Amino acid sequence: MTAIPVASLASTATRHAPPRADGEASRQRLMQAGLQLFAQQGFAQTSIRELAQVAGVNVAAISYYFGDKAGLYRAVFFQSAGDPDDDMARFADPSLTLADALAGFFQAFLDPLCMGPEGYLSVKLRMREMLEPTGLWAQEIRQELLPMHQALVGVLCRHLNMAQPDDDIHRLAICMAALAFHLYVGRDVTDVVAPQLNQQPDAVQQWGRFMSQQAEAMVAAERDRRLARAVHAGAVGA
Repeated sequence: MTAIPVASLASTATRHAPPRADGEASRQRLMQAGLQLFAQQGFAQTSIRELAQVAGVNVAAISYYFGDKAGLYRAVFFQSAGDPDDDMARFADPSLTLADALAGFFQAFLDPLCMGPEGYLSVKLRMREMLEPTGLWAQEIRQELLPMHQALVGVLCRHLNMAQPDDDIHRLAICMAALAFHLYVGRDVTDVVAPQLNQQPDAVQQWGRFMSQQAEAMVAAERDRRLARAVHAGAVGA
């Protein structure tokens, strides 16, 4: 991901701030400054004074709008998080075909990458949170990623005619999510090995379509594997 110089962020925030900005404008500038600085430097290395300077507000505005630096960090961390129920509605409906369900899953998973620079800063913030945990990543796993995983497992069970998931169904769901997760953590790698893949205006949508097709092939392969195993077990037992 391309780093955004902190100095340019500070000058931009100050240049575009009206002389007497209203409260919502000040709050939004603090959110933007928080996203930029926390993603670049992490929570511990970002000071309240620096946040206020980049946002072009008084230091007291942080406590006024967010309570403290931790409150601002929390607001920034979860601002791009979607509603798990809305995300799951795109693919968990039992009436959906497998192809449509998988397309909806990857669309929900990749949506943050369509936000442009803010989306990539949000991704970078999460990568930093994994390395320097404050507890928010663990909360996001429980509240968002776990329900998404469980919903995808339900889709796989339904289309593989299974009443309950086994360990391989969980492995399959995790492998599918890994296809999309690599776009988050491996963007720098892709930009070196095949830079053209991320340069088209609809690059994220192309990735989503391709991943859903590959995931559908994964389900077909798992269905064939289970059928072959059942046939072999029947032959041995005969």
